[in-house]
Amino acid sequence: MRHFLTLKDLTPVELQQLIARAIELKRMHKAGEIFEPLKNKVLAMIFDKSSTRTRVSFESAMIQFGGSSIFLSPNDTQLGRGEPVEDSSRVISSMVDAVMIRTFEHTMVERFAQYSSVPVINALTDDYHPCQLLADMQTYVEHRGSIEGKTVVWVGDGNNMCHSYINAAEQFGFHLNIATPEGYEPSADIVSAAKANISLFNDVKSAVKSADLIVTDVWASMGQEEEQKKRESAFADFQVDSRLMALANSDALFMHCLPAHRGEEVSAEVIDGSQSVVWDEAENRLHAQKALLEFLFTH
Repeated sequence: MRHFLTLKDLTPVELQQLIARAIELKRMHKAGEIFEPLKNKVLAMIFDKSSTRTRVSFESAMIQFGGSSIFLSPNDTQLGRGEPVEDSSRVISSMVDAVMIRTFEHTMVERFAQYSSVPVINALTDDYHPCQLLADMQTYVEHRGSIEGKTVVWVGDGNNMCHSYINAAEQFGFHLNIATPEGYEPSADIVSAAKANISLFNDVKSAVKSADLIVTDVWASMGQEEEQKKRESAFADFQVDSRLMALANSDALFMHCLPAHRGEEVSAEVIDGSQSVVWDEAENRLHAQKALLEFLFTH
């Protein structure tokens, strides 16, 4: 039995195969082909954090695959009332075929997986967001081919998305420049553990030179709203606008996991412009996660 808590839970070869499979499943879906490998399978979806893309993509994936899903908010289970994670894991996993969790502490999904009798998927924690990276890698491959050896630039907060890009740099073999304001760097432990070509910058203009892909995220993630004003000041020079994109390679792509705040971390002209692939990226959450579900159910 396999879990997917970070990108490192799959080998580089398995990840490449999964991306190729996601592209094939997308083609099949667009062609109207009916493919239901998960008939009568049930996915439990535990949400401690709300989401648009995560819920719609996983729920649609299970329906299109012939299975079903159960949406569980903190108000719906004893998990939200203090039942130990270990106990909830034993019970929930005895009744379903896989569990998807979107929560705060990464240790929560690790503990749940430890006691689960079925595959567990990390659909976002405070430390990692690996499902988004599957969609991002699929999107790059669709538009530009292999990302191996390319230069990717992360602009903004050293957050869970940044951490997953660090893992992706190792697993997919690209160079990663990370541009953050001072004091907002990614976890030093995650950086030092990565077997990848990673460079840290506090000057965003230096970081984006010769970039093939520029990625950013909101300045204040869920749970950080009270820091909004402080972060607006710290991140003022880190907006991805047309002037910044002009410093990258002429065919560089722009990605954002969404939701986006136009006029803050990205200008409207960039996210709505010709180099932006954010809508393909968002849709690919569905196809990449279908490939992931198929993989976990067959390994």
